[in-house]
Amino acid sequence: MPTGDKLAWLDQADARVTECVRTYGVYIQYVGGGRCAAPGCSLGDPLGEDGEPPFAYTVGLFGLHHPELVTVGLSVETAAALLNHVARRVMEGQDLIPGALLTFEEWQHSVVPEVLPNPGEVLFTANRYYRRPDHASVPALQLTYDDVTGRFPWEEGYAAPDKQPRPGTWSA
Repeated sequence: MPTGDKLAWLDQADARVTECVRTYGVYIQYVGGGRCAAPGCSLGDPLGEDGEPPFAYTVGLFGLHHPELVTVGLSVETAAALLNHVARRVMEGQDLIPGALLTFEEWQHSVVPEVLPNPGEVLFTANRYYRRPDHASVPALQLTYDDVTGRFPWEEGYAAPDKQPRPGTWSA
């Protein structure tokens, strides 16, 4: 059980997540490409130093009886734009179907939602928000995007296989 400064920090983080979900319907958690700000972390140690790509996910869609959304290997700006756009579609009533192609007028890429088989190893903030243990994690769909030539990671010649690992082959 966290104590002292860490407990106070977690309380503030929980309040921020709750306020965002209440205000916008969804909170975006971005992991990697930055520095740890939690009490007890060394601010000099960058996250993702192990060579793993950054990832981001939503918190709030499970409350609408929909899996949370995850994306891997995108900048914070692109990940937030993609997750907010697709989350908005869900909040407006669209159910995402694993394997179904999603296209966008304002983004040249396409996305295929895929079931994330290990959400308990990834969605720590969502599980904390919904008070679920990792072994009974909220479900998630990984939004897998194509490369600049229109190829997906499962297709021959995909441009950046290390940037976007396959669902279930990575964790936080």
